[in-house]
Amino acid sequence: MKKRLVILGGGESGVGAAVLGSAKGFDVFLSDRGSIGASYADTLQRHGVACEQGGHTEALILSADEVVKSPGIPDTAPIVQKLLAAGVPVISEIELAARYTAAKLVCITGSNGKTTTTSLIYDIMKRAGLNVGLGGNIGRSFAWQVATENFGYYVLELSSFQLDGMYRFKADVAVLLNITPDHLDRYGYRMENYARSKFRIAQNMDKNGFFIYCADDEVTMKYLAEANIQAQLLGFSRRQQLSQGACLNNNKFTAMYKNNSLEMLLDELSLKGKHNLYNSMAASIAGQVLRIKKDYIRKSLMSFESIEHRLEPVLKVGGVLFINDSKATNINSTWYALESMTAPTVWIVGGVDKGNDYGELLELVKQKVKAIVCMGVDNRKIHEAFDGVVSPIVDTRSAAEAVKAAYRLCGKGDTVLLSPACASFDLFQNYEDRGEQFKRAIRYL
Repeated sequence: MKKRLVILGGGESGVGAAVLGSAKGFDVFLSDRGSIGASYADTLQRHGVACEQGGHTEALILSADEVVKSPGIPDTAPIVQKLLAAGVPVISEIELAARYTAAKLVCITGSNGKTTTTSLIYDIMKRAGLNVGLGGNIGRSFAWQVATENFGYYVLELSSFQLDGMYRFKADVAVLLNITPDHLDRYGYRMENYARSKFRIAQNMDKNGFFIYCADDEVTMKYLAEANIQAQLLGFSRRQQLSQGACLNNNKFTAMYKNNSLEMLLDELSLKGKHNLYNSMAASIAGQVLRIKKDYIRKSLMSFESIEHRLEPVLKVGGVLFINDSKATNINSTWYALESMTAPTVWIVGGVDKGNDYGELLELVKQKVKAIVCMGVDNRKIHEAFDGVVSPIVDTRSAAEAVKAAYRLCGKGDTVLLSPACASFDLFQNYEDRGEQFKRAIRYL
């Protein structure tokens, strides 16, 4: 009798898991409480996967031998609680996919910088001619690629939600960029729960693996000792000298693994700013432990272009530069964006607050920001934090309205920065939709 695999969620992750489950001979059923997109529904039909949308039929779900849950569904969801009470294993798509590939796995997590660093490492590996796939929280789902491709390596961006559903998964190279408050609503508003979730990236690693971490990140260092990681530890730092890993020396950084040394002048790096220096350091160490020639690493670091929606220069209109940082969905990410501003800035902020402490931005806002444009349904916390600090503060309810208001507040040579520090779901489908609407509104000025 076929093993029954149930998938909760009909997005990229869930459909990829369904296709892989079908290819491996499972009796697959997919259930989505919302609606399934037309292209995904067509994919499920072509692969003979039974599915439902608009609600969960408990009898069809609780009969599962195993369940793959979309990372967007919290463990507190009633159907998940019933599965756990019934003793049904609930895993992530990443856990499922890893069972069916012998490829080397290079995995990246962190509160900020994941997508940039993942994309940069992928670029280094592609440039070196490796047979490599890109997945996880970016691009096509890992499970889809395992079902339909034959890569020798995967570079995977992993969120804490994905890591929570991973148990036997084993990374060959793991990168932990930083741990700052984010998604605390999913972790009982306890930082230690979130931090331990991030450290799951190193579970099951052995002495043949590599764990790359930021030695300047206080939370990472606090939990590193208790994590009992068996892999080789390689840090990166702007503040201290390290004999192995990467560190800063005046106007250059050095990445060292064993006796292999790579040096890069900071002016040569295509990605600018302190946060991107950390991303470049992490990527260079990953390249080193993968034994990629230094020339390939250097060329990637010198030519890599910033990803969409992350400090993305959009357009200059009337001498005003517009920057799209829609991917900044937490305070720390916005801190880095504001820190990198060199011109007087009109800051567009707001959305679904995830327990933000705007006080962390206060000094930067005083130094850098000439006006604030709120773009959200409920902007009270932003006003409470910055009324009397910045004037004016304007409220808007759409990207088009926010762009027009910001432009009116600018003079020639100023910058408009969309860096919301919040999730997008009050006014937009996701951060990509928010960024696209922002860019479209600029072009209509």
